[in-house]
Amino acid sequence: MKFMKLGSRPDTFYTAESVSNMSFLLFFLCRTISSEVSSDLIIQVKGTRYLLHKFPLLSKCLRLQRLCSESYESSDSPQHQIVQLPDFPGGVEAFELCAKFCYGITITLSAYNIATSRCAAEYLQMTEDVEKGNLIYKLEVFLNSCILNGWKDSIVTLQTTKALPLWSEELAITSRCIEAIASKVLSHPSKVSLSHSHSRRVRDDVSSWNGTESLRHKSTSKGWWAEDLADLSIDLYWRTMIAIKSGGKTPSNLIGDALKIYASRWLPNIRKNVIVKRESESDSDSDSASELTSKHRLLLESIVSLLPAEKGAVSCSFLLKLLKAANILNASASSKVELATRVGLQLEEATVNDLLIRSVSNTNDMVYDVDLVMIILEQFMLQENINFEFQESRRSSSASHSSKLKVAKLVDRYLQEVARDANLPLSKFIALAETIPEFARLDHDDLYRAIDIYLKAHPELNKSERKRLCRILDCKKLSMEACMHAAQNELLPLRVVVQVLFFEQARAAASGGKVSDMPSNLKALLTAHGIDPSKHKAPLSTTTSIHADDNWSVSGFKTPKSTRNPTLRMKLAEDDLDENVVPRDEIGRTSRFKGLLAFPTQPKRMFSKLWATNKSATEKN
Repeated sequence: MKFMKLGSRPDTFYTAESVSNMSFLLFFLCRTISSEVSSDLIIQVKGTRYLLHKFPLLSKCLRLQRLCSESYESSDSPQHQIVQLPDFPGGVEAFELCAKFCYGITITLSAYNIATSRCAAEYLQMTEDVEKGNLIYKLEVFLNSCILNGWKDSIVTLQTTKALPLWSEELAITSRCIEAIASKVLSHPSKVSLSHSHSRRVRDDVSSWNGTESLRHKSTSKGWWAEDLADLSIDLYWRTMIAIKSGGKTPSNLIGDALKIYASRWLPNIRKNVIVKRESESDSDSDSASELTSKHRLLLESIVSLLPAEKGAVSCSFLLKLLKAANILNASASSKVELATRVGLQLEEATVNDLLIRSVSNTNDMVYDVDLVMIILEQFMLQENINFEFQESRRSSSASHSSKLKVAKLVDRYLQEVARDANLPLSKFIALAETIPEFARLDHDDLYRAIDIYLKAHPELNKSERKRLCRILDCKKLSMEACMHAAQNELLPLRVVVQVLFFEQARAAASGGKVSDMPSNLKALLTAHGIDPSKHKAPLSTTTSIHADDNWSVSGFKTPKSTRNPTLRMKLAEDDLDENVVPRDEIGRTSRFKGLLAFPTQPKRMFSKLWATNKSATEKN
């Protein structure tokens, strides 16, 4: 580790060992009274008093000259003049360094004390006007020629400016360090001087910093600088990253990687901290937790402001982690919207676990923040629609369609998770499901599972609410396995079960297969509802065709001898009566599937074939 020695002789470099052997000289000169040197000046720096000889100090310090002149006129004791320096920058250590220089004693400079030394010298006005080759000049030479040329020395010096922010800003130490760091990031790694005067950690000294070779090897990777910059406090890090981004040479993905490293360093265990804050009973603990939360909030909002504008610069998973933290820390609305918008741009990359954002609202007891996910979905659909309107190629159209298919699967699986929440309102569940356009769901199996889970978690739903829920389900898009499950699902409205079986038999007929008699599961279901399935044995004709625009209604349910089937008609008519009292949902929309659950108003032969009783067989009975 190298130090710079300044004194009356030309500048040379000494090792730490040789410098430590001379440290007693400073103590002797500055803290004791030598019998050989008359002391005629008392200087007090933050509680520490120094008895010193006036001439060496005053010959180099213009400020002390003025203060001694003023104290001499007002002093009652001409033997010892007293000078108070209560606001001395850098404290006792910085003053001793300046005093040592004045007495011609060796001083050592490094990245750790150059900033405080420069501020102290400025305070004492140790300029060239007072004496040629004064301390300020020599410190500036050392700062510009040595410190700012080294990568790690620049970072350490920048960190030390936090102790004296105003002085460092006024003397441009902070800005010069930031410019030096940014220029090195924008340069080729091989051109960067990785100086030895920064000992980042003890383990680094032992394992990683055994020579220039290991340091040079570290610099060969493209993001070699991100780990080192992660040591900076957020305000200095933000300014440094702005300088790097303004250079325009650093790829956006490297900026994103650096932000991810910084966030992982400074935003750990956010949820744990917040839980401690909420459960704490002590006022002092609560204040401390509140201060920590505010610090983390500022840090997170600063990271969000640094996110590159380019899509894909950071992963969707990382964006959602930031969004979760923003939700917990009660970050600004603008930060949340910014994150939600960015997540919406690349939502197809997300997983269900990424979207499970815990609710921290005091107005409801929901487990997950569904409203935030709703905002993300709206942003996704908005961006997809914009891309569709301005797309220039068939390839972009295909990519947009593929993204919607992936997001549809993601939303249905997300619904399966949040459906278990007993406090999730029906309106929010339906609104989430309906954000996905119909064409994006190639099948409705995952949606059916979500509906089934919601029905089990909310047994208090009445018939009308269950019918509202099932309107979002398209029975024609259910697989055979899902149809078999739905046919035996007692939680579904009867009309949905009948519709499922109808389309399943129609599918079998369309494929040319033999349509069997009424399935046993439907018989059991009808029996449970007080309907005799033995009176409905006629199979569906294999010549029957199903059209997507066929609508169902009880008025069109016309079959021979229909008066002999009053029970089923009463059940279906009862369902139709319920539809008249179903309220419009909270977002002001009627179900898009309302027509799907109604019978046609005009008689259709296929329905006669489905439910008709064989007239001749009946007459024989």
